[in-house]
Amino acid sequence: MKRAGEHIVPSSIEEILHKWWGYNEFRPMQREIIESVLLGHDTLALMPTGGGKSLTFQIPALALEGLTIVVTPLIALMKDQVDGLRRRGISAVAVHSGMDQHRIELALDNCAYGDVKLLYISPERLATDAFRVRLKVMNVSMVVVDEAHCISQWGYDFRPSYLRIAEIRSIAPNATFLALTASATEVVAKDIMYRLGFKESRVLRSSFARPNLSYVVRKDGDKYEQLMRVVRSVEGSGIVYMSTRDECEKLAARMRGDGVSAQFYHAGLPVLERSMRQDEWLCDKTRIMVATNAFGMGIDKSDVRFVVHYSLCDTLEAYYQEAGRAGRDGKRSYALLIYEDGDIARRKRILESEFPPIEDVKLIYERIANYLQVPIGDAEGVSFAFNIYDFCAREQMYSGRVRSALSLLEQNGYMTFIDQNDEPAKMMFECNRDSLYGVHAGGNDMDSMLRVILRKYDGLFSRFRSISELEIAAESGLSAERVHELMKVLWRMRVIRYIPANNSPLIRFDTERLPIKSLYIAPETYRLRQELIMARYESMVEYVTSEDKCRSQLIEKYFGDHESKACGVCDICLRERRSAESEAPLIERIMTLLKDAELDIKDVVAFLNVAPERVIAIVEKMIAEGEISKSKFGKLKING
Repeated sequence: MKRAGEHIVPSSIEEILHKWWGYNEFRPMQREIIESVLLGHDTLALMPTGGGKSLTFQIPALALEGLTIVVTPLIALMKDQVDGLRRRGISAVAVHSGMDQHRIELALDNCAYGDVKLLYISPERLATDAFRVRLKVMNVSMVVVDEAHCISQWGYDFRPSYLRIAEIRSIAPNATFLALTASATEVVAKDIMYRLGFKESRVLRSSFARPNLSYVVRKDGDKYEQLMRVVRSVEGSGIVYMSTRDECEKLAARMRGDGVSAQFYHAGLPVLERSMRQDEWLCDKTRIMVATNAFGMGIDKSDVRFVVHYSLCDTLEAYYQEAGRAGRDGKRSYALLIYEDGDIARRKRILESEFPPIEDVKLIYERIANYLQVPIGDAEGVSFAFNIYDFCAREQMYSGRVRSALSLLEQNGYMTFIDQNDEPAKMMFECNRDSLYGVHAGGNDMDSMLRVILRKYDGLFSRFRSISELEIAAESGLSAERVHELMKVLWRMRVIRYIPANNSPLIRFDTERLPIKSLYIAPETYRLRQELIMARYESMVEYVTSEDKCRSQLIEKYFGDHESKACGVCDICLRERRSAESEAPLIERIMTLLKDAELDIKDVVAFLNVAPERVIAIVEKMIAEGEISKSKFGKLKING
């Protein structure tokens, strides 16, 4: 083990790669990133979705002494990676809002005083006393910032909680910082390094090209028919992205009615049901997942053959992330976006409507506080369950408008909206251990479940504990539905107190509730956010409406690669190739004619007996490409 900045022999990282992951070589750019952080350089790594970014910090974490802190907002990713590392025998823990305080403090103690190598933590936990106190005694060698674009106000998903990450430097000054993102423009990249206090500007950029992914855009009034063509002609699993929950449910039902194995997924589903649907799709019991953008973050399924967007994304960053979930195994896959007349203008109107006047933002703040029954001067640092859909229905407000107001209130430091707060089920016994022997309801299933619970969780007779119904099901041999049913039986019998798992969004008051006249929303914050969103949307519109630029090149240029080559597999490239193939015989005939003499274009048209406009277009293309030119008399001639 070495400290950051000491020389690591290249062979040692190869040995770690092979020993712990069984691979013999790195993917493009992985080695460069790993060697950069091992030499103690603060590094910003721009890697596309599915590019293998986890190894760029997991391998240095094992090569260095001490602890690596991984800051990520993706609870699903935390759980998946921690479970995967533990299966390999690597000590890793996660700390996030879905855990009770006892488990959080135990995990942090293990990081401070134990032999944990990787701590995954959500950004909002960085500001807690429990973390700050223990950070002072942690031996931190590296800090990894996942989804690093969230720290930049120029980014498409700015989260103020990310601004606290840089404070770790003052407590752990020797730690090397690695920032990772799959979606940062040049402006955002510079802002990330500034916000994280990089000692030097250092950006390692992997190619954003996906040679195996065919980007396709279709303008069609019959979106469903276009979708079904893909479903029928492309084998394998897929994702269909929709903009609303209701649309997801209706489309999935329609597809099932046409004999397609499809299910819907959105944030409105209970946590357990979302987990089950995700698992069924991952193991191919469900072929097509029709979902909002709540689906996909942190999910690693390599053999997705197509991703279809049934509606426009607001940004190219979001589109690239979502479309990039197809073809991670390197095999031919498709990213199809379908739109119809009116979609572009309609989406723009929706975006514009999401910017209420500043006085309306203040009014929304007041109505939210009243809805939550928070008195003036109270609730600083307190979180409340907040059903945004119920609130909007009561107040007769459009949810997008309320979300935009919440973003502005968050950026100005008043309140934070946590859209998905996966709270695990909690329980405690209301009886003593001996009384459990008198529980006969549920038969053998109940006995099996109670044995697992008593073996797996301590302290249940004195306090609430978070439990995992999925883990209890796996260890007892029961289905998750059966465990949930039995828990409700025990609750009705008053054997336990039980709080089912839920994903209620939260509102956290970052300051005490203020009277409306004391609120100040900075006009520059408002204007900047509006300009950023509309500029990003225009880039999305350019991608959708372009008829002569390679789709992949448009995306790569957006992310700062101005020297990319045409992909050859998107709809534009394929159309140009077919056009070139059909033009080849005519080009050959024109060259044959001009070998004998210089000719006027009218003579060329007459000789070929082909539509004049087609001949003129080909001649102009040949001139542009330097094959032929015009003499001083205006006649066509072969160059050279």
